[in-house]
Amino acid sequence: MLELRNVQVLYDRAIEAVRDVSLSVPKGAMVSLLGSNGAGKSTILKAISGVLGQEDGEIVSGSILLDGEPLTGAASDIVRRGVIQVPEGRALFAPLTVEENLLMGGFTRSRAESRTGLERVYELFPSVKGRRHQIAGYLSGGEQQMVAIGRALMAHPKVLMLDEPSLGLAPQIIHDIFEAVIALNKDLGVTVLLVEQNAQLALEITTSGYIMENGRIVLDGPAEKLRSNPDVQEFYLGIAKGERRSMRDVKHYKRRKRWLS
Repeated sequence: MLELRNVQVLYDRAIEAVRDVSLSVPKGAMVSLLGSNGAGKSTILKAISGVLGQEDGEIVSGSILLDGEPLTGAASDIVRRGVIQVPEGRALFAPLTVEENLLMGGFTRSRAESRTGLERVYELFPSVKGRRHQIAGYLSGGEQQMVAIGRALMAHPKVLMLDEPSLGLAPQIIHDIFEAVIALNKDLGVTVLLVEQNAQLALEITTSGYIMENGRIVLDGPAEKLRSNPDVQEFYLGIAKGERRSMRDVKHYKRRKRWLS
């Protein structure tokens, strides 16, 4: 299990991006983390991945645990423990070939494990295999996203964290990518933490979810329950019943904490 306990994150030792966030991702589960831009979702993933220092961010209180043990140290140590992030925007090595990008993802593994990883990626994304010798920077956005996920798989993840995987992609490509993610979860038992602005899609494929506003968790629960919640339907799914609510109602919703709901 991946678990955050009362985590607070500051940038430049002054700007609070995350306050008192607690969440858990059970082993083998698919959990979504939802919220508007600037809510703190990506900061949570960076805190787990150990890369906050690259942006002058730091965890100032709280703890992050994997299977009951603190998840700390350099980002490479966290990768070796099986926690892998696919960042927003893919972040491929554009001048390298597709296969070179994939092999970079398996830098913590043996050659035999890397060969096995390549076979797994090519089986999951057949179109990637056909382009394995092409320069990654010339691929379409959807193909780059497949390569980014494939690169993460090369490290044999226990926990796969996806940051906005549908961003800027066509509906059919989004469908194909999420079908692959579902297969990874069901067939290989990979635990998934999904950050996604397409709340409707995220709540359809995950079993539970958390909603963030202004650096805090304001609501959580089973995905089905969140989908049927009137506030979630109005503010995140675009389903309004009756007249639009006033800003006073919106602020009241944002103030609510999960322990009061």
